[in-house]
Amino acid sequence: MAVLYANQLPDQKGIFWMRVSRSVDRVGVTFDDTRLVADAGLLLVASLSGRLALEAMVNDTVDLGDRPGAFAPGRKVLTLAHAMAAGAGFIDDVDILRSGATAQVVGHRVMAPSTVGTFLRSFSFGHVRQLDRVNEIALSRAWAAGAGPEAILDDAGEGTVEFVDVDSTILETHGHAKQGATFGYTHRRGYHPLLATRAASGEVLHLRFRKGSANTARGMKRFVEELAARLRRLPMTAPVVIRADSGFHSAKTIAACRQAGFGFSITARQTTVIRAAIAGIAEHEWVPMGDYPDSGVAELAETELDDGTRLIVRRTIVLDPAETLFALWRHHAFVTDRAGTAVALDLEHRQHAIVELTIRDLKNGPLAHCPSGSFPANSAWAAIAVLAHNLLRWTATIGGIHTGPVVAKTIRRRYIALPGRITRSARRHTLHLPARWPWRKQWTIALDRIRALPQLT
Repeated sequence: MAVLYANQLPDQKGIFWMRVSRSVDRVGVTFDDTRLVADAGLLLVASLSGRLALEAMVNDTVDLGDRPGAFAPGRKVLTLAHAMAAGAGFIDDVDILRSGATAQVVGHRVMAPSTVGTFLRSFSFGHVRQLDRVNEIALSRAWAAGAGPEAILDDAGEGTVEFVDVDSTILETHGHAKQGATFGYTHRRGYHPLLATRAASGEVLHLRFRKGSANTARGMKRFVEELAARLRRLPMTAPVVIRADSGFHSAKTIAACRQAGFGFSITARQTTVIRAAIAGIAEHEWVPMGDYPDSGVAELAETELDDGTRLIVRRTIVLDPAETLFALWRHHAFVTDRAGTAVALDLEHRQHAIVELTIRDLKNGPLAHCPSGSFPANSAWAAIAVLAHNLLRWTATIGGIHTGPVVAKTIRRRYIALPGRITRSARRHTLHLPARWPWRKQWTIALDRIRALPQLT
């Protein structure tokens, strides 16, 4: 089959056509190369895992007793984590690490899907808490290696604030054989995990797996207490502010934040008390906001609740002529204990939406499916998904690829999902990557920076 291609010589004007015979139908295909590497960029993630000594740490932390799959949990956890970093969403997807020479770039023995499936089904709730401990230790080591928050002082000599966004999401499931997968407020069957993320990086700091019918704020007090203890141990030296939506607005949540020493910025539910407080704001106290489209008006005001908490309210109205007959102010309020202008605090509170990037990354990756019928097994899967998610973030941060929150799909497409080929000469293995790869310079710099880290034991 002949194909016409347009071409132009540097010293000539116009375009001429030449006939080239390059039909894709003439390309033969065979799966026979044992030296090819799928997702060769996993070398970055595996190198960081090795520098942080994650396999040995998991072996020391996770103890399944005499349950099936209890031997060498480190290699099983890393098999799942590295497969998830490459985009795995099912247990069977770990087989990609066993294709060609891919196992040579992950730094550990790759386990079969049946083996890791047995391993996951051996977990109980207590064993899942061991994986929570694994994630905490991994966070501590990664922060010490350079992925943690920086101690930056502002003009007043005070440390910058670290925002922690708390939210929940529905992991939809199908079928009736999954333990704990029930209907919740979305009227869809699934699970309803609770998670806390660090706004500056997109890391998941804590996750608690819950059944689908769990109320949004269920277990929030205990969750905040566990999060506070974890941040103290890491340690997190900067002041912490918890941001959350109205589903978490309650006296118990606010009390837990205060007891933990956290600031808070929580969207207020439109209860009778909140509506009365908004109605009590005088008309002259509303200040116009300048960052709003011309099609509407936004104004800001604040008042104080009986317990001394600040209530900041933003009200908006649409100026569309078609809606003037029923034009009403819409009020969006949040409670906070922070000092500062209402305008600045409102802007910071609205940035809570950045948590949705992390949730999207998880649900477009390993948490797109909950692969087991066992609730503890799916809890363990979610905990390992957190480790895989954070590994991608740490690889990007320590490697200097990106700073701040970035979509995991971008990291995976540019730096993980590239083909490679392993060769051996003079007793040395070499990974050959595609010539003219657009991000080859950043990839090489990232590998050099990760390999320069001290080896933990």
